[in-house]
Amino acid sequence: MIHPTAIIDSTAHLASDVEVGPYAIIGKYVTIGKGTSVGAHSFIGDWTEIGEDNKIFHMASVGPASQDLKYRGEECWTRIGDNNLIREFATIHRGTVTGLSETVIGNGNLFMAYSHVAHDCRIGNNVVMANAATLAGHVTVEDYVILGGLVAVHQFTTIGAHVMAGGGSLIGLDVPPYMIATLGDKRESKLRGLNLIGLKRRGFSDETISLLKKAYKILYMAGLKQAEAIVRIKTEITDCPEVDYLVSFIERSERGLCRG
Repeated sequence: MIHPTAIIDSTAHLASDVEVGPYAIIGKYVTIGKGTSVGAHSFIGDWTEIGEDNKIFHMASVGPASQDLKYRGEECWTRIGDNNLIREFATIHRGTVTGLSETVIGNGNLFMAYSHVAHDCRIGNNVVMANAATLAGHVTVEDYVILGGLVAVHQFTTIGAHVMAGGGSLIGLDVPPYMIATLGDKRESKLRGLNLIGLKRRGFSDETISLLKKAYKILYMAGLKQAEAIVRIKTEITDCPEVDYLVSFIERSERGLCRG
């Protein structure tokens, strides 16, 4: 059902069962897949693709122009997958030509009230951004990440898969996968160990968790330089894809890494 007070541009394409609430605005070249609902007073900006079975709550803003002062209204996109929940007053901005020209969000994510995703971010699947969690531009968030309330992530930072960031954390460096990060004494985030509860809930085997623990101890508790620790991990821990991924994440980090 489309409420008669909604404003929908003639170039937008909505699946036949899409619901649009009172006073919602849907811009140019928008596509919205079946089963999706757009709440009252929501704004869907130009060049936005939204998949199936998403629920966009009232007052949310999806796909507006970037806040980057270099943005001049060029064709840039917001692309959102399926089964996402976008709560009240959440904001998700389109990309810029100085970045990827698109902001991309996967499936099954939850964006709580007042959370913010800036231009050119990439978010995977099953991510939770709690109330007022904020991503600056060009941030990558991998699968199954949980960002607590008021977390702030610096631009060009990557958050690895299965990370949990405690509320109020200020994240300015890449966070390796499988870790817990919290605010440290100097107002910067520190690693607090593995996200053990999260890993168990997601079905990681006891053997895999044990090997990740061993890798963590070598990285952060053995007094080794990073390069030395990686060599030792590769020598002592073989045949574990999760540890291999942890090592590859560390090796390809360009911004630098959050440490314990």
